[in-house]
Amino acid sequence: MKRLYILALALTAILGQSNAADAQCQDKSNTVLESLKTRRAIRSYSPEMPSDELLAKVTEAGTFAPTGMGMQSPLIVVVKDKETRDEIARLNASVMGRDTDPFYGAPVVIVVLADRKMPTYINDGSLVMGNLLNAAHAVGLGSCWVHRAKEVFDMPEGKALLKKWGIEGDYEGIGNCIIGIPDPTAPAPVAKPRKDGYVIVVD
Repeated sequence: MKRLYILALALTAILGQSNAADAQCQDKSNTVLESLKTRRAIRSYSPEMPSDELLAKVTEAGTFAPTGMGMQSPLIVVVKDKETRDEIARLNASVMGRDTDPFYGAPVVIVVLADRKMPTYINDGSLVMGNLLNAAHAVGLGSCWVHRAKEVFDMPEGKALLKKWGIEGDYEGIGNCIIGIPDPTAPAPVAKPRKDGYVIVVD
């Protein structure tokens, strides 16, 4: 009887630990899902620079994005220098025939490039972009995906920047992840309702 009692106590302890672990996993899952669902594209920023600590957390998340065969074809370039940031903005605007700031005043531009030699390079770079956007929101920063990185870094001026940064090889611009502190005076963006039929389940 005593052995049965001890066994019952042991099972109770194990089940208690399991339930606690399940609850902890559930809490983490809820936090991640909530962050994914509440992220928005931010198009209005305060002028101050985000801390290096926060930027490092965002870029680290980018490096853990899935890539084809785990080959890690992308490169992440964090542009904080204002002169370089403004040059990339000028080139980006020129693709559209405009002279406005396509980066909405964000002080940081994270350029994602990927090696064209890899058959999955566009997918790889896009997943890195997604991680950067979601990580920025998770640490309290604003972000937005700005296109035309491909066009900019196929230009002679863009290729000159790659050379200046020591990047060799056939790299394509996948996207520009602009990063900054959201302007507190700007209205918060509201998500559009999810479209009907977004998810199709095949049983």
